[in-house]
Amino acid sequence: MSLLVVGLSHRTAPVSVLERASLTADTKAKLLQDAVAAEPASEAAALATCNRIELYADVDKFHAGVAELSTLLAQHSGVGLEELTPHLYVHYEDRAVHHLFSVACGLDSMVVGEGQILAQIKDALGGAQELNTAGRLINDLFQQALRVGKRAHTETGIDRAGQSLVTFGLDRLAAAVTGGPADGWIPGRRALVVGAGSMSSLAAATLARAGVGELVVANRTPERAERLAAATGGRAVPFAAVPRELARADVVISCTGATGLVLDGTVIARAAAARAADGASTPLGLLDLAMPRDIDASAHAVDGVHLVDLETISEAAADAPMATDVDAAKRIVADEVTAFGAAQRAARITPTVVALRTMAADVVAGELARLDGRLPGLDDKSRAEITQTVRRVVDKLLHAPTVRVKQLAGEPGGAGYADALRELFDLDPQTVAAVSRADTGDDPNRGRA
Repeated sequence: MSLLVVGLSHRTAPVSVLERASLTADTKAKLLQDAVAAEPASEAAALATCNRIELYADVDKFHAGVAELSTLLAQHSGVGLEELTPHLYVHYEDRAVHHLFSVACGLDSMVVGEGQILAQIKDALGGAQELNTAGRLINDLFQQALRVGKRAHTETGIDRAGQSLVTFGLDRLAAAVTGGPADGWIPGRRALVVGAGSMSSLAAATLARAGVGELVVANRTPERAERLAAATGGRAVPFAAVPRELARADVVISCTGATGLVLDGTVIARAAAARAADGASTPLGLLDLAMPRDIDASAHAVDGVHLVDLETISEAAADAPMATDVDAAKRIVADEVTAFGAAQRAARITPTVVALRTMAADVVAGELARLDGRLPGLDDKSRAEITQTVRRVVDKLLHAPTVRVKQLAGEPGGAGYADALRELFDLDPQTVAAVSRADTGDDPNRGRA
């Protein structure tokens, strides 16, 4: 089996395609279930964020796997395969590992170095585990990706290469509204956060730390709005109150899971007019971090309003200077990919080695039983000494070749050593498979619908 990833992101698809290809929690679950029910894949995980959708799978056929995963992405994202295909990328084996490790480090993010992707990778793994679509490869891969991402943020200054979408977006918005940085604009302002998910929570916390004068939180589920408001020193309001609060706010951050617009052009125009009538000293700043978009793009043309959305952020981030620490993070990724590949290749031969040692133990047991039949009067001390001697001889004969074959199997091109070992010692493939399942805790039908 081999690792395959098929996906699209802000690097390969315009925002207009990404927002239509977004996955809900329900469609993501169905995508994973259908992926492991498909013939080429045995396990799968989906990483879906505001600017990427990726399907990872352990497949036994490359071309069939690409075709199946691409078709499933099209079916569940709602974008036709013909339209989606030009924006898809495919990575296989070590390149797939390299891609996920780079994503985990923030190297592939819209804003380089942002750390929110680690929580999203953790959620992707948790979702696959909950649905029983994560086997040994997906579990090992995603857990290692989390460790690599944390290592990059700890050992390098990758955080200095960029910021979270929230802080980067606020800085872009502040530059448009006042011509200065966010920390000179936010203090004392009135802010409205629409949504109460992970990104909205980060937005509320960021605004609170920046010294916002008043923080209002609105969400379709009142209890979630109240919890977020309480945690950040804000005030929760009913979702129906958003138009009224919009007219009172100086800065608005919206990130919901809605499939349609939350703030349309008419509501925004009315809020801008109301602010102008009240003598507002600065334009209304709108930051849309949702995918699909929450805020009507027509707001770009409304007087007294500045809108920064993911499309704006993508264009700005492309021109952001790259810190030298990015190179250090890339070196970490390269080293970790090599180590992960070697570990995975070595692990593939372990069931064969275990099966060989099991066969040797069975041979020893059989010969000792035959010895007991031929020498029934053998005393216990002699029998124990003979048993120990025979086992020691077998262990010594097997030690060097089994240690060496594990080393060789961990090197590139080492996959054939397991086959050679099975052929030389005439090991039963079913026995090896049974050892593999016992070693991983996998049922042969695990993850299949």
